[in-house]
Amino acid sequence: MTAVFLKNRALIRVSGSEAHSFLQNLITTDLAAFPAEEARPGALLTPQGKILFDFMIWQDDDSFVIETDDHQRDALLKRLTMYKLRAAVDLSPAGEGVTVSWESASKGPADSRFARAGITLVRQTGQHGSDDAEAYDRLRIVNGIAVSGQDYALQDAFPHDVLMDFNGGLSFRKGCYVGQEVVSRMQHRGTARRRVVTVQAEAALPPSGTEITAAGKPVGTLGSVVGNSGLAIVRIDRAGEAMAANAPLQAGETPVTLALPAWTGLTFPSAADEASA
Repeated sequence: MTAVFLKNRALIRVSGSEAHSFLQNLITTDLAAFPAEEARPGALLTPQGKILFDFMIWQDDDSFVIETDDHQRDALLKRLTMYKLRAAVDLSPAGEGVTVSWESASKGPADSRFARAGITLVRQTGQHGSDDAEAYDRLRIVNGIAVSGQDYALQDAFPHDVLMDFNGGLSFRKGCYVGQEVVSRMQHRGTARRRVVTVQAEAALPPSGTEITAAGKPVGTLGSVVGNSGLAIVRIDRAGEAMAANAPLQAGETPVTLALPAWTGLTFPSAADEASA
């Protein structure tokens, strides 16, 4: 059994007779077809379609629990309160800290991001495991699961950049929500070119924030790092061109290889792909 306590997570409870419709009209996650005992990623976007807040969300009886970074919680709660107006909704802090468990029979909502990668990982409120956050980061990195603060800055990434169009956190079927028009346009035009990739090196990777280059040209920035493995959000068209030409890929001065998470089915586009598009 592996269970890790993430002390930097905080919770918000959304309850009341209009909680479902209130959230459905605001966030990227589709709550209409929400399986019981599943936790899904979600975001509240800017009108320009970029991620303003990101979180995990699940049902708890007649209410919803939102789990976010502890540095985001108060600002997210304030923003939700601003949108509340006269809706029959109660918004309140619901504690700090979340335990994630995998390779075990722990009960709790299963994280849909890991489920896409074939891993059952559940999220529980409170402390039920060790504080070895590196073990969780290692699992995230291997499976290409990015988080804000470590892999991208809020208000700097679109949902497509962080694979929300594949992991259950982004709906193209429900009605309008903040920023929906922009992300729908990206989806239908196929214009998403920045994507999360796994980064691997034979030696230890340099620190987070190091520039990644393809054929000497910048394509992205290194995010989460554990040893010789890491994550980055890169321009996959430019990386694909360099890979097709056998040009070097580097994080700083360290040679690296890049891979798109297998569970997405994505491939690096080549110059030929771009020409035929």
